[in-house]
This record gives sequence, C-alpha cells and structure tokens, in this order.
Amino acid sequence: MQPLMYRIFLSMYLITVFGNLLIILLTTSDSHLHTLMYFFLSILSFVDICFTSTSIPKMLVNIQTQSKVITYAGCITKMYFLLFFAGLDDFLLMVMANDRFMAICHPLHYTVIMNSLLCGQLILVSGIISALHSLLRSVMVLWLSFCTHLEVPHFLCELNQVAHLFCSDTFLNDMMIYLAAVFLASFPLAGILYSYSKIVSFIRAISSAQGKYKAFSTCASHLYFIVQAWVRTLVLLLPRTHTQM
Repeated sequence: MQPLMYRIFLSMYLITVFGNLLIILLTTSDSHLHTLMYFFLSILSFVDICFTSTSIPKMLVNIQTQSKVITYAGCITKMYFLLFFAGLDDFLLMVMANDRFMAICHPLHYTVIMNSLLCGQLILVSGIISALHSLLRSVMVLWLSFCTHLEVPHFLCELNQVAHLFCSDTFLNDMMIYLAAVFLASFPLAGILYSYSKIVSFIRAISSAQGKYKAFSTCASHLYFIVQAWVRTLVLLLPRTHTQM
C-alpha cells in the first residue's frame, strides 16, 4: 500500500509542477501572451507550485520512511507557508477577476485603469495581507503550550490534528483564528462574486452567440483556478473544531 501511495502522490506532484511550469514558460516565451491576464495566470501558476512544494515533498519522504513525525519548528514553518500561499492565491484570484471585469465590461478604459503600476501594487498588497495573516496564525500557535516533546505526530501539521497536544486554553486562539480566516476568505470571495455577476450580466446583454462565447472564453482559465483554490481554502483557512472546544 505504501509504494502505491508514494507513486500516486509523486505522479500528482510532478503533473502539478510541470503543468504549471509549462504555463509559465508559454506565457513568458510567446509575445502574443504578454498581457495582464496571462501575467496573472503565470503568477498563479508559480504560487500553486510553491503551495504544492510546501507539503507534498515532505509527505513523500514520510511515506518512504514510514514516519508521520515532524518537528515543532518544522510544523510552524510549514503552517506559515501553507497559509501564506493559500491566502495569496485567493487575493490574486480576486485581482484577476477584477481584471476580467474591466476587460470585458469596460474595454475602452481597460488599458488606462489596469496599468502595470496598479497591478504591481495590487500584487504587493495581496502579498502583505497574506503574510500578516499567516504570521498571526503562526504566532497564535506559538503562544500555546505543548504537553509533549517538541515533535508533532502528523506530517500534514493541520491545526485540528495537533490541537490535542496543547495544554493551554485555546479559546482565544480559536476565536482570533476564525475571525481572521472568515474575513480573509469572505473578502476575496465577495470581490470575485461581484466581478463575475457584472460579467454575466454584460454577457447576457450580448446579442450574438459568438460574442458571448468569446467573452466567456477569456474567463475559462481563471474559473479553473478559482475552483481549485477555493477547494483548497475550505480545507486550510478554516480549521475544524476539535474535541477540546
């Protein structure tokens, strides 16, 4: 069973990495793809590689060694980067949704509003917010006391998996984590839903089927990343309730 799991996860990891590398290579090498949409797409692909590489390689090593243990420091570090890349992915998806909204609904003003300076600022702000959120959650965990030695018997290092190792009261920690997670999950989602509600309304007003298809096709790759990212967000950003609460 272990060799089969190893091959499955290794195959999934290689497909994810090389698939995203192919997207980055195509968007950088083809001059016709040097647009903001494909620029954001290449950044999303890079973030996806980083997110996957944060957890899967360690998982493969643990499967090979048949060990589920990760050090306390390694667990906190892993938690930080998982949350950082997951949060950054969500904010970039919101920025990209706004980019598609401007391109489809306001094409005459698109190049003026969505300039390279604004896009750089949006990416920077997304990174700062994601970093602060992941830092908050990591620091909140550092404040808690472990009952056992500084090793965590679960290499995925999800908060609900290690919660039973805490000796101190986790109520305040849980409340702050939930509030931050709900805000950082709902804000990008609200931005994405608003942009796509406007896009759908605009597309419905187009008379020709060809025009509707052309407008919708520009959002296809973005919609794929949205589904992928929000499935991941439901798993990571909202820690599940554990028995001690």
